[in-house]
Amino acid sequence: MAPSLVHLPNGQILTVTPVFAGFSFKANELNLHNSAFPPGWTIIIESHEDEDDEVAVDGQDSNDKPKKSPARRYRNPTLHGDNMFISSISIPSSTDFKPATSPTRQIAMMVWATLWWYFHQPRPNLHIKGTNPNMPEAGKPKGEWRINIKREGIFKGRHLLPKLERMGIIISKESCVGESIDDRTGEGWDRMFASQRAFWLLDPRIFLFTLSPTTHSPFPGASPYTSRPTSPNREGFAPSRPDSHPEAGQGLWIPQAQSPGPYASGSHLPTYYPPPPTLFTFTNNIRHPLRQKPPAQGETFYTRFIPSVGQYLSFRVASLSHKSPTHRGPVSDATPSFLPPNSGVTHGSLPSITNMTINPCDTDLLHTWMNDPRVNAMWGEGGPRAKQEAFLRRALNSKHSFPVIGCWDGQPFGYFELYWVKEDHLGRQLSSHDFGNWDRGIHALVGEQEFRGPHRVRVWLSALVHFCWLADPRTERVMLEPRVDNLKSLTEGEVNRFVQYMVDVGFYKEREIAFPHKQAALMKIRREGWEAPVL
Repeated sequence: MAPSLVHLPNGQILTVTPVFAGFSFKANELNLHNSAFPPGWTIIIESHEDEDDEVAVDGQDSNDKPKKSPARRYRNPTLHGDNMFISSISIPSSTDFKPATSPTRQIAMMVWATLWWYFHQPRPNLHIKGTNPNMPEAGKPKGEWRINIKREGIFKGRHLLPKLERMGIIISKESCVGESIDDRTGEGWDRMFASQRAFWLLDPRIFLFTLSPTTHSPFPGASPYTSRPTSPNREGFAPSRPDSHPEAGQGLWIPQAQSPGPYASGSHLPTYYPPPPTLFTFTNNIRHPLRQKPPAQGETFYTRFIPSVGQYLSFRVASLSHKSPTHRGPVSDATPSFLPPNSGVTHGSLPSITNMTINPCDTDLLHTWMNDPRVNAMWGEGGPRAKQEAFLRRALNSKHSFPVIGCWDGQPFGYFELYWVKEDHLGRQLSSHDFGNWDRGIHALVGEQEFRGPHRVRVWLSALVHFCWLADPRTERVMLEPRVDNLKSLTEGEVNRFVQYMVDVGFYKEREIAFPHKQAALMKIRREGWEAPVL
């Protein structure tokens, strides 16, 4: 098995290399010293075929441990039969970075990155073996893809697995307290696993953080100024603030000084914050939760590398600025974020997608897109530029939704709106049991012809749903209400092509709704029926 590259959502690239009985993970941007143990970690992973035959009977809870076949070398993921533990860790040099304040969080980050790699592998057959051999494959019950966590290697510590379980990254099959009063026995912690569904519902911001650089660290985040601190500034201007400098690195451990995006932290701590307590208010005689403010104009709030496309997909809040917001997130052709100190070369001077392409401002983008006959037929917002500017102002001032620009490698491709259903016109068309206080909806248009196509639609649509799940764990449904006459001829009869794309990623059509301005198909997807974003 050849080495592979893993693109994390914060732009860091890991090299995963097969080693004896497992794989080694190394952070590319930290492999700069001639060290026998470059920063990274090694996992041991093995497979047991018989565990794939395990099937739960409805209403039956069995505590019997399944019998295992002899372990074999891991080749491809299995449904339930893979077992993993971290065998060794090599942390970054103390001459470059201060030690992590919480070693447990550092290990949790490694576990999360390992699972990110694992659940990007080809999905195994979900149909459970061991059922009636004469039953057609399509009729066999399906299981949930998971990987078992073995209490070996660094996981032997008596406090580590309980902490990882409380962080949600691993799950226990034992939900009881247990009889043993000696926590050194490990009772109740030998049947741990991580599931694909649960993993994708974890916000990466819980686990990704950076280390604080030492005074003489060579890494970009340590000295984000245009000249050395001991040297005079030749330009005669005050140096820029570290948090606004565009040339600092980002990564698994490397500090990020450049980006206002979802993973940037001047304190080198995880950037996840739980939702605030619920307070209620009234809007147009509708009682609903007081909503948290969306991200700021131009701020990137979601980014993820899409292996099937070979590009980074990101979403940012639309902006009224007369200039196109600078893309701060990673791009697929990005140069390494580390450059030798005092080399005279900066990232801004190197060619890239972001500094070679001049994008129009968001108002101009909307003017172009809304005047496309295809888009105007659905949105009805064509006309002079002033109309689109007023449209964007209304969207930014809405208290129950916010406008979004989608980008591929930093290049805008579409406009979206994320809204709370309860206060939206959709909520007025539904009965109270059809939605909850935290359910969201999506409006969407793709304006750039080169970024259209069934696969890209499935990718960005599932990514928006993914964001809705991560943004608030109380969100149980996501809805869309496309117009029913957006039709395309397919074999027999006419089928709504966008509706079909939604079905492909897990939506279902509940019914049609008659709005004053359109006849719409009500499409829903539920958190409990969602498995993973399209990769």
